[in-house]
Parts: sequence; C-alpha cells; structure tokens
Amino acid sequence: MSEIFDFFKEYYFLFLFAIISFIAILLVSKFYRIKFFYLFFGYLGLIFLSTMIIFLVNFFFKYEKLMEIGSAPSFSLTNQDGKTISNEDLKGKVHVVEFFFSTCPTICPIMNQNMLKIEKEFLNHDDFGIVSITINPDYDTSEVLKKHAEHLGVQHKNWHFLTGEQSYIYEIANKGFNLYAAENNKAKGGFEHSGFFALIDKNGNIRCRKDDFGNPILYYDGLEEPGVNAIKEDIKLLLEE
Repeated sequence: MSEIFDFFKEYYFLFLFAIISFIAILLVSKFYRIKFFYLFFGYLGLIFLSTMIIFLVNFFFKYEKLMEIGSAPSFSLTNQDGKTISNEDLKGKVHVVEFFFSTCPTICPIMNQNMLKIEKEFLNHDDFGIVSITINPDYDTSEVLKKHAEHLGVQHKNWHFLTGEQSYIYEIANKGFNLYAAENNKAKGGFEHSGFFALIDKNGNIRCRKDDFGNPILYYDGLEEPGVNAIKEDIKLLLEE
C-alpha cells in the first residue's frame, strides 16, 4: 500500500495534468463544437507520450551507475564469534558499514532497526553483508556483541559485529571512512558517532549517489527512511554488477 502511495506522491503532477487536460477537452468540445471522440483520442495520445517521456527520464536517472569514490579502508578486527574478519573476507560481497556501540541510548537503536530492514531485504543473498564496528571496544567484547546480535534477532550469516583496539577503530572511522566517532563524557552513553551508512561494492570500493550538480553524496542517512530506501535500491544495483 505504501508503494502505491509513494507512486502517487512522486507522479501527482502527471495525474493533475491528466485531470486538467480532460476538463479542457470537455470545454473545447462544448464551446467549439469539435467532436469529443477526436479530442479524446488526441488527449489519450498526449497522456501516453507524456507518461513515456517521464518514465524514460526517471528510469535513466534512477539506474544511472553509482559513483565510485575509491577503495574502502583496510581493516582487521574480531567479530561476535571470535573470528578475525578483514576487508579481504568481504571481497565479492556488497556490504554496508556502520559505527555504533551496544549501550548507545540515542541514535543506535534507530540505526539497528533500519539495518534490520536492510538485512531482511537481502537475507537470501550470500553476496551481501553488513559490518557493524563498535566504537566502545573496551565494553563491547566479542561475547557482548554476540548477545547484542542475538538480542536484535540477527539472521544473516554475513552480518559481522566487530571489535578491536579503540585507537585503531577510530582511525578506521575518522580517517578511513571519514565517519565521525569519538569518546565524549558529556554525550549520552559517553560516546558520539555518525548516523550514516557506507556502501561498499564487491571490489571493495565505496559507492554512492551524486547530487544535481554531480557532487558525490558520500553516505546514506541511517536514521531516516529516505536514506534507508535509497541504500536498499543501490544495493540491488551493485548486486547485479
């Protein structure tokens, strides 16, 4: 039902144009004594042509190849099962990267729920994965992350919750991905971090959309529905590459 609503919301102008045009041909037919039959078929042709142009333009821009920013940073960390996971283990898999911590009281619960939506969408894809890196590794040990994953109800075998040395993780976040992460005693939970998701293709490259001026929109908003829907669409594109 939401898909139908989104369709009408996106193309409301087309429906408005159709209604106004129909009213116009009724008036023209009445006042200029032109047969309604001829006007109606001309009207249908105009609507068909307009619809085709709009859909073709939309198709071209929607499925335009995503920008390739460069290689994602290398890393080697420990997952919730105590196994060492590196970026090399994710080669051949489209994957999403986020930074979080298990005791986060602010944005993490929202990010968790949105990431679960992404997981559900691609649950049966072995060539897809998720990487959730804690920014509080002193507390978030493998055992803690294991319980956290179970609490969330994680099902995908390629969803890795990673921990390691804190300074190393912060370097990956702040310098590697340019996604903010820091310890802050004044922040709720004692830490603060970005709410964005990074999208990585099968070759280990960061991929993203671009704005109307051709500039890269580096990451996807993990807190809002439009960002989550966008990354799901783009994951599908990358899985087909």
